[in-house]
Amino acid sequence: MNKTIRVTVWNEFLHEKQNPEIAKIYPEGIHGAIAKYLGSKPEFKVKTATLEMPEHGLTDEVLNNTDVLIWWGHMAHDRVSDAVVDKIYRRITDGGMGLIVLHSGHYSKIFRRLMGTSCGLRWREAGEKERLWVVSPGHPITAGLSEYFEIEHTEMYGEYFDIPTPDQLVFISWFQGGEVFRSGCCFHRGRGKIFYFRPGHESFPIFHHPIVLKVIENAARWAAPVDGPRPPTIVGAPNVKPLEKLQ
Repeated sequence: MNKTIRVTVWNEFLHEKQNPEIAKIYPEGIHGAIAKYLGSKPEFKVKTATLEMPEHGLTDEVLNNTDVLIWWGHMAHDRVSDAVVDKIYRRITDGGMGLIVLHSGHYSKIFRRLMGTSCGLRWREAGEKERLWVVSPGHPITAGLSEYFEIEHTEMYGEYFDIPTPDQLVFISWFQGGEVFRSGCCFHRGRGKIFYFRPGHESFPIFHHPIVLKVIENAARWAAPVDGPRPPTIVGAPNVKPLEKLQ
């Protein structure tokens, strides 16, 4: 029997309120589209949270009952409270919560803090084709996929992407205009696992794309906490006794 994975899908939920064309694509918000899909899978228990909720919907109670946090942000990164970012960071590194960062969430406070770099990149919004190649075919995030999949119309992200070298690279994108991009990147920070997944511009129905949703589903399973040893919290540089007898 599969263990229940508690997922919280976070979205600014601003584009959908301010732009009628985007609201037509995501009438329940980007978070609603993702949550609806994941909620159809029996092992997921899904809730949503948005920027304008108290504490951005990420109270201590919510975070302490979240195994995987999915993050989409774009136009209001600076409005996210530093105090909430601190809580998310600790929940990942100390508590083992997984984090899936989507598309323009690369520039969120939490992702930049975890990466320790600018997370800058090139971009172009021309509605061009993207082809995502699987470069780690044995990785759990690729389960059920073919060697590549395509998105017909999307925003381009191009290298150089200013992130640390991923612990494992799962997808590389090629764009119709010629650029390439590291589009599926896995990282470990403390006890937590992080997956950055590039697709997901708000002006295109990418979060209705069945393979994009399948990747998010696989990533949520991969990023969920593992029942393993909890290292003690180390303050300063403690002097410790040996486990074995010293001669």
